[in-house]
Amino acid sequence: MTARRAARVVVADDQTVVREGIVMLLGLLPGIEVVGAAADGEEAVRLAAELTPDVVLMDLRMPRCDGVEATRRIRTDHPGTQVVVLTTYADDDSLFPALQAGARGYLTKDADGDEIVRAIDDVLSGEAGLSPKIQRRLLERLSEPVRNPPQPPDEPPDGLTARETEVLRLVAEGRSNPEIARTLHVSTATVKTHINNLFAKAGLRHRAQAIHYAYRHGLAQPPGQPT
Repeated sequence: MTARRAARVVVADDQTVVREGIVMLLGLLPGIEVVGAAADGEEAVRLAAELTPDVVLMDLRMPRCDGVEATRRIRTDHPGTQVVVLTTYADDDSLFPALQAGARGYLTKDADGDEIVRAIDDVLSGEAGLSPKIQRRLLERLSEPVRNPPQPPDEPPDGLTARETEVLRLVAEGRSNPEIARTLHVSTATVKTHINNLFAKAGLRHRAQAIHYAYRHGLAQPPGQPT
């Protein structure tokens, strides 16, 4: 069997020491070539466009553009680039939005080199690159009894306007800002303004929190819930 060429990888993590450590580790692993490193999601999206890597190893909680939004943009604009999340967090608020955004792999930062190589190989061969811990969490989630979804409130919470609530629902569906703009027939700048306003009113810091907020207040339904 012919060995595949080295996988071209971009690393995205906002912590310099962590990012440099991951780059150093990957440089020691067989079949991997690190072609770039990004300090936030915006830079990861830019490097994905410039370098067309095979895989982006993506942290989730980063400034300017978080890993979920960066994953969504990369997978939409560059479908040949796969995303493997490499994060500290294995909670549902991080896991499911990342997978919905298009990540094909999900590892926690206690993964060793062999696990990272295996995840990269898996996503490049069309499989899911999930650590055993993440696979167990997905199975647990699927085996949980279905609960009746919360009923939408009569009035939006935290003083959200009807338009802000509509934008929040679309965010919870996994839509990117350009997709929301097309759906609502407004500009992307207007969508960003609505998102900034609703984040401020609800005390949210990133899209993963917004999705959880929408589920908690009955403004959207988690995947797999009956409609």
